[in-house]
Amino acid sequence: MRIMVVLSRVPWPLEKGDKLRAYYLMKELAQKHEIMLFCLADKKVHPMAEQKLKEFCSEIYIYRLSIWGRLWRMFLGLFKRSPFQVNYFYSKHAQKAFDSFLEEHLPQHIFCQLLRTSEFVRKYTTLPKSMDYMDALGAGMLKMANASKWPVSWFMRTEYERLMQYEQEIESLFQSHYIISEQDKAQMSTSQEMKVIPNGVGLNFFDAKQQSKTIDILFSGNMSYRPNVESARYLVKEVMPLVWKTEPNTNVTIAGATPNATVLGLKSEKVTITGWVDDISAIFQQSRLFVAPMLINSGMQNKILEAMASKVPVITTSLANNAIGASKNDAILLGDTTEEIAQHIIQLLHNSNECERLSQAGYDFVKKAYSWKGAAEMLQADIEQCELKPEPSA
Repeated sequence: MRIMVVLSRVPWPLEKGDKLRAYYLMKELAQKHEIMLFCLADKKVHPMAEQKLKEFCSEIYIYRLSIWGRLWRMFLGLFKRSPFQVNYFYSKHAQKAFDSFLEEHLPQHIFCQLLRTSEFVRKYTTLPKSMDYMDALGAGMLKMANASKWPVSWFMRTEYERLMQYEQEIESLFQSHYIISEQDKAQMSTSQEMKVIPNGVGLNFFDAKQQSKTIDILFSGNMSYRPNVESARYLVKEVMPLVWKTEPNTNVTIAGATPNATVLGLKSEKVTITGWVDDISAIFQQSRLFVAPMLINSGMQNKILEAMASKVPVITTSLANNAIGASKNDAILLGDTTEEIAQHIIQLLHNSNECERLSQAGYDFVKKAYSWKGAAEMLQADIEQCELKPEPSA
């Protein structure tokens, strides 16, 4: 089958969750299907991106969005009802490029990732289409609105309201709807049946060689993404001072692309900010503990799965674990207060046997429950059975 994948970002390098999910699902689907990729680029494209993607995509079209066009559309979005992110990514020029690409390659199925790509496929009523919402983005916007001050709170709340309406508006465009977890599924406003397609973990994490433990506490992620920024700040400013009272020599590493000013401001003698690293699996292997005190969360935290696959004991919040479903105090430790998280850290720093037990249990859990191959097989089975539903009569 010829499957056309529509993305709002170039899915390489793998520094964001949506890129990671798209990259591995396409790579697995390409084992049996022809994958054609149309994606947007709002930033400079990595010089190796197309080469990496051509390893499993037969055709690639990258449409580069101009900064002035994006800013103008965001301004006009103030007077529209559609979500700001839809206005940001959609343009008539991009639509023309999309139309030409589709007409040239005639896909048998269109797979869209994230609601912001919906506008491009509206008029193609005769082609089966599926939508990967990934996570409950609207619910995440509401949480960030409640945690922010004006004018950010106004922007986030407005986006939340628009997303809720937009989810219902575009749901009939697609024959299949996918979400990353049961937790996110429960927070969606769409009335359509949603199938849970979880994330997986790359084999490089399972197969990485153990290294000497030079990092005591690790947290990783895209460090310009607000939930990660807030979690990093909380870890360093609130959790670690409790740990340092009894363990003053404990070091912390914050690893991940594009650290913003808040994250860079956390740097000290005890806190290292790495920025982008070529092989994040190596950082995991050097770490004694992985601590992810997620305060604002939607979707599935791949960083937690990757830590478990690397046999690193994980401490996180119930909020983050709800989507993963690891057994509390068996495969993972959960703390929902500053004191609980700090106490877990102190206990594990002094108990190598418990660290070993927890890391093995986490590894076994992830290896059994989360693989990109398994996720892609679920997606493939659904796409192969996807038939165009008749449009409702006027």
